[in-house]
Amino acid sequence: MEDFALDPIHGLPPIAPNHSPGGIDLWCFYYEQVSDYDLFDAYEDLMTGDERLRCKSFRFQRDRLMFLATRALVRTALSAYVDVPPRAWRFAEGARGKPYIKKPTGLPSLHFNLSNTRGLVVCAVSRTYDLVGVDVEWIDREGETASLADSHFSPIEVRALHALPAELQPGRFFRYWTLKESYIKARGLGLALPLEQFSFLLDGTLPIRIAFDQRLGENPCRWRFALLSASGSHIVAAAAATGGRPLALSASNYIPLRGMIPFERIAP
Repeated sequence: MEDFALDPIHGLPPIAPNHSPGGIDLWCFYYEQVSDYDLFDAYEDLMTGDERLRCKSFRFQRDRLMFLATRALVRTALSAYVDVPPRAWRFAEGARGKPYIKKPTGLPSLHFNLSNTRGLVVCAVSRTYDLVGVDVEWIDREGETASLADSHFSPIEVRALHALPAELQPGRFFRYWTLKESYIKARGLGLALPLEQFSFLLDGTLPIRIAFDQRLGENPCRWRFALLSASGSHIVAAAAATGGRPLALSASNYIPLRGMIPFERIAP
C-alpha cells in the first residue's frame, strides 16, 4: 500500500500525535489497495445477518467491496475507543438516515459519521462533539459540475464558482460539495436542509466560514469545518458543532484487522 497522505488545503500544519478528546479522528481506509481477499472474508464475519443480506443484494462486486469496507471500518474504529469487540456493535438510523450506536448501551460519549466513495471509506469519530459529519468524494470523475452548482448551490457560491477560470471550477465545485455534505450529515437532516440556503465562503481565510439564510435560524459561529485532499484523487470535508472552539483533527491510514499507518495530527 502507498504511504498515506492527507494534505490540508488551507495550510493546516501537523502537530504531535495525541488522542485528544476535544477533536475528531478521521479513519481512512483505501480499500481498493488491499489485495488480500481473505481479509474481506474476515470483514464479512464481523457483520450481522442483516448486513450480510444487504451486502449480497448489491449487483456489482465493487459495491459489495465498498459495503464490506465501510462496515469493517466503523466496527473496528469504534472498538479502538472502548472495550467492545467489533462484532458486538449494533447500529440504527435516525429519521433522515444518520447512523448512531444502538448497542451496547451505557458507553462513554462516542459519536461517529461515515462516508464512502470509489477507493476510500472515511469514519469520523469524536468523543466530544455529538454533531459531527464527514464527506469524501472521488474527484477524478467527469461530470457537469458547473450545471449542478447552478441548480443546487447558493447564489454566493455560484457567482464565486463562475468567476474562476474553467480549469479551476471542478476543484472549487468539489470543495463546496464536500463541505455542504459534511454539514447536512452532521445535522442529520439530509436534503431537508436546502443546499442553496447556506453558503461556504472560501476566500483562503481560516477558519472556513459559513453563512446561513435567516430561514434556517442557525448560528454560524458554533460550527467549525476542515477541508483536506487525500491521495490526489479524493477530497475530505469534516464538520462539527464545536460551539466556536477550534477543530483539531487526527487522520490515519487504517486497514481494519491489520492496523494503522500511523496517526497524523492536524491542527486548526
